[in-house]
Amino acid sequence: MSFFVIVLAYVFCHGLTALVVSPVQSLVFPEITVFASLVYLPHGVRVLATWAYGWKAIPALIVGVSLSAWIFSPSADLNFLEPALLEGIFVGAVSAFIAFELVRFAGFNFYFGRSKKLQWKGMIAVGALSSVINSFGQTLVYAELIDLEKIVGVWVIYAIGDLIGLIVCMLVLMFVFRWSRIWGVQKD
Repeated sequence: MSFFVIVLAYVFCHGLTALVVSPVQSLVFPEITVFASLVYLPHGVRVLATWAYGWKAIPALIVGVSLSAWIFSPSADLNFLEPALLEGIFVGAVSAFIAFELVRFAGFNFYFGRSKKLQWKGMIAVGALSSVINSFGQTLVYAELIDLEKIVGVWVIYAIGDLIGLIVCMLVLMFVFRWSRIWGVQKD
C-alpha cells in the first residue's frame, strides 16, 4: 500500500509542479525552468517517503519519477533508453536516502519513529543536504546540457525549489494529520 501512496503522491506533486508552477516560473526564468523549479513539490515527497520508509521508498520513487516523466514530459524530450534520463531518475530517487544515511552516520537519526516528535529542523536540514546531493548528481548527469555560465543559477533554483517543495509538503502533511485526528475524534 505504501508503495502506491508514494508513487501517487510523487506523480500528483510532479503534475502540480509541471502544470502550475513551471508555466508561471517560465515567464520569469525561462532558461532555468528547463532544469529546476522554484517550488519542486516532488522533493518533499522524496524526503518524506524516505523519512517514513528508509531505503524501501527508493523503488516507489523510481516508479513515481518514471511515470511522471512519461506523463508530463513531451514525447520528443523523452527516451527511457537514454542513459542520462535513467541516471537522473536514479540520482533523484536515492538522494534523500543518501542524505538520511550521512546524517545518521554523523550521529543524528531522523528516520520516522526514532523520536517522539518529528524534528522539523532536522528534516529541513536533511532535505537541504538531499537537495545538494541531488543538484550535484543531476549536474553531473546533465552536464552537457547545462550552460556553465548558468550553473550557479541552476543550483540556487534547485536548492530554493527543493526546500520550498519540502516545506510545502511538510505543511500539507501536518494539516492532513491534524484533520484526520479531528475527523477521527468527531467520527467516534
